[in-house]
Amino acid sequence: MPRNNKQSVLLRLFELLKQLPSRGTGKTVSELTKALNDHGYVIDRRQVERDLNELMEAFPLDKNDTSIPYGWKWVEGASVDFPTMTISEALSLHLVEDTIKPLLPVSMLGGLEPRFRQADKQLAALIKENRKAMWANKVRTVSPTLPLIPPVIDSTVLATVQEALLADLQIDVDYHAIAYEDGKQKRLHPLALVIRGAVTYLIATAFEDADVRLYALHRIHKATCTGEPVKRPAGFDLDEYIQAGGLQFGNGKTIRLSAMIKPWLARILEETPLSTDQKLKSEGEQVKLTATVAETWQLNWWIMSYGDNIEVTAPVALRRKIGESLADAAAQYE
Repeated sequence: MPRNNKQSVLLRLFELLKQLPSRGTGKTVSELTKALNDHGYVIDRRQVERDLNELMEAFPLDKNDTSIPYGWKWVEGASVDFPTMTISEALSLHLVEDTIKPLLPVSMLGGLEPRFRQADKQLAALIKENRKAMWANKVRTVSPTLPLIPPVIDSTVLATVQEALLADLQIDVDYHAIAYEDGKQKRLHPLALVIRGAVTYLIATAFEDADVRLYALHRIHKATCTGEPVKRPAGFDLDEYIQAGGLQFGNGKTIRLSAMIKPWLARILEETPLSTDQKLKSEGEQVKLTATVAETWQLNWWIMSYGDNIEVTAPVALRRKIGESLADAAAQYE
């Protein structure tokens, strides 16, 4: 028997053993067959029954034959703890690995790495015979924006920032912002870490300033924990901060956007509205859009990305700003 087939059989048997209850009247062969098929193992009742009878010779299993159909379970007091993982667990770990790695403290990743590798190995062993193991090759998450390669983050800096964040301690950093070439020394009060597209940001306040700001983690070239406790701004809530447009580079304010848009863009916004109070009204060959949105750079970028398919009519200050930006851009192509 090929090695992969042996692994597949062993994993199926482990899954069968994990499906057995440790108390009650037990599960019938039909119930166990359905459970295995639900986990992607294509198998019939006869094979499950053969597996159970063979496993009974090596494991403390009990066949309750007081009534038909028979119920299978573990003998009372038997150990039912197995180091393997279910197909669902393996798939979950495989699919979320790239997403959760940047969010977990470095000190915790060491313990998860063996689980990630076990998940990959188990899926590789089952992929030719278990339809659910194939799921990982059939789904992807794709960014709607132009894909960018994530910047490199210093591993020592990342570990220091994460540990300071966990302990609510201040850090001294050497920060290299885009606005200046040389680094500047800052005393930061870490509040949260957020991944936005390809960039990981530290949300923090600086020195004694209560204003919450974003610091790109890859621009921190050195970080040292001070041992002094963080001074959190009164009422700071991460979800509220994000909801208010903090990760869209805004000022926390909202505006009532009014614009004339093309019908095809209106159809897109019908499916994915800008806000809960968004309104669309046909006016001749165009559609009038109104919506309450956060006043952010992200809003400006969104508007400009649609070029002549959208014309801002209000607020006047936003209309002027967008017009000037588009005029400057057009002038470069003359």
